[in-house]
Amino acid sequence: MSIPSENRQTIPEWMRARLDDQQRFLVLCIMCGLICGLVGVGFHLVIHALFEAVWDLARSRSLGEFIAIMLMAPTLGGLLVGIAVTTRAPQCAGSGIPQTKAAYFNQGGNISARAGLWRFLLGTLYVGLGNSLGREGPTVHVSAAVGSTIGRWGFRDPARKQAMVPVGVAGGIAAAFNAPIAAIMFVFEELLDDFSTKALGGIAIAVVIAATVSRMILGEAPVVSTHLDLEYETSLWMLVALPIGIIAGVFGPLFTGAILKLRQVLRRRKVFPLWLRPASGGFAAGCLGLAGWFLTGLLGQENRDVFSVGYESLELAFEAQLTLGVLALLFILKGLAVIINYATGGSGGLFSPTLFLGGMLGGMAGLGITTLHQIMPLPGYPGDSHITGACVLLGMGAFFGSIIRNPLTSLIMIFEMTGTYSLILPLMVGNLISWAIAGRLSPVSIYHALLIQDGVSLRKLPSYRGARDWSKLPVSTIMTHDVETLSLTASIEDIRRDLKTRLERHHGYPVVDQNNRLVGIVTRSEIHQAPARSALADLIKDQKLFVIAPNCPIRDAANQLIARDFQQVPVVSPTNPDRMVGILTLNDISRQQNASDQIL
Repeated sequence: MSIPSENRQTIPEWMRARLDDQQRFLVLCIMCGLICGLVGVGFHLVIHALFEAVWDLARSRSLGEFIAIMLMAPTLGGLLVGIAVTTRAPQCAGSGIPQTKAAYFNQGGNISARAGLWRFLLGTLYVGLGNSLGREGPTVHVSAAVGSTIGRWGFRDPARKQAMVPVGVAGGIAAAFNAPIAAIMFVFEELLDDFSTKALGGIAIAVVIAATVSRMILGEAPVVSTHLDLEYETSLWMLVALPIGIIAGVFGPLFTGAILKLRQVLRRRKVFPLWLRPASGGFAAGCLGLAGWFLTGLLGQENRDVFSVGYESLELAFEAQLTLGVLALLFILKGLAVIINYATGGSGGLFSPTLFLGGMLGGMAGLGITTLHQIMPLPGYPGDSHITGACVLLGMGAFFGSIIRNPLTSLIMIFEMTGTYSLILPLMVGNLISWAIAGRLSPVSIYHALLIQDGVSLRKLPSYRGARDWSKLPVSTIMTHDVETLSLTASIEDIRRDLKTRLERHHGYPVVDQNNRLVGIVTRSEIHQAPARSALADLIKDQKLFVIAPNCPIRDAANQLIARDFQQVPVVSPTNPDRMVGILTLNDISRQQNASDQIL
């Protein structure tokens, strides 16, 4: 009788005979860190070399040929991605971080080596040919594929296989940013969501190896050189962190909301076929990049960084070499290019664009502080260029915290990029303010929102929770975030027509008023039994609404649903009972129980 392929022993005989499980895990973490370090460095060098080749070719030609090349290159990159995504590699659109999370939570951490190879190729072509996305997200996906492949090769235990994914993710981030501590923090904030010492050992080993590989090849300097060697004294000007944090906290949700909205519109209206959509985004990015080049040239500071990654502009901003007009232009044009590129399905990440936009925002604030100092001298003022450079850093950290929603990662990353501890206080203030405001304006983070938009729920719990009883976990781990609601002002007749057109038929629907406040819940049978001319408000009149908080244990919620003979319950904000953040159904609980039984 043949052995199923998934159960065959793939571990080398010498490794199995000489090393126990823990020793083998450490050896494989070293191997994973080495490969992920090479992946991160290779991705960096290949994208840089490809874009430089395209740019040098275009600049060596006439103006008409230059325009044609810089329009065709990102369009070609988008076309190649669109064809590959629709025919060969559907998981390679976007940044790769949502795909990594979905594979880790829902598929036991299984990411094929083939997916990693496609991601490397498509990310290189898309960003290297001038499209305005970053390389760090794809690096995470490729590195996760490396960790997953090594885990499947080295272990039979599903938990061990799954545990290699965060090891690969950490190694990839460490190599991409040359920021090893921030890489560890990112894994815990974004993927694990739980500071487990069991996971820390292997991740730390991979991070050290990957960062060492990166520094041996690329040098000791961080990816973005700040040129700041001044120790800042705590003084009044640092209060600029407050407005930077507030502005970043507002602009972050607007930026991510625009990506999600455009993505949704393109899917519904189907203006372009799926395979052509990334090419349309590439053409738009080419137009915006050329507009940026021409307009900044008119301002006397010719700049190409709307194209591709754009770290050169950050370095110029650190040295206060960009004027207010150029900073504002780059912020607007780069922001539009990123929104279009990501929403149309390009293969690239949001890390680099987030840092770029935050840097431009901070640079504008720095110039504002400089002007204020000329009117009213500020105590402890360290000089125009140093003020601008510091504000660029504050903007980078605040915007990262607002969009990616990992405030500790952004704080440590900026600290590692500068090596300057004296800015730690305004960095903390700006990051936390932007993170808090963004969370208030948009409760669901960008990566989770993308998964929800794709119909993916992260329902299975990762192995780092160990033997912890899943029923004691909060309902926020399994609840549905994307809730279909009914308007309180709608008539029963209109609601019945609307329900007939909806793809999903739910047992019950929450009811919200004109201010989007939760006021009740009605079942589908109640709607169909009610008189056609009656009002929805009549159905929920005198209703004693049953709600729960996101931190309510699953077991307690299940017991309350059964006791009341309900099939669903709205989940509301702990600080605002009128604001619904999700809904929990008995199906959610049953699905999680079945998934956990399969893992065990």
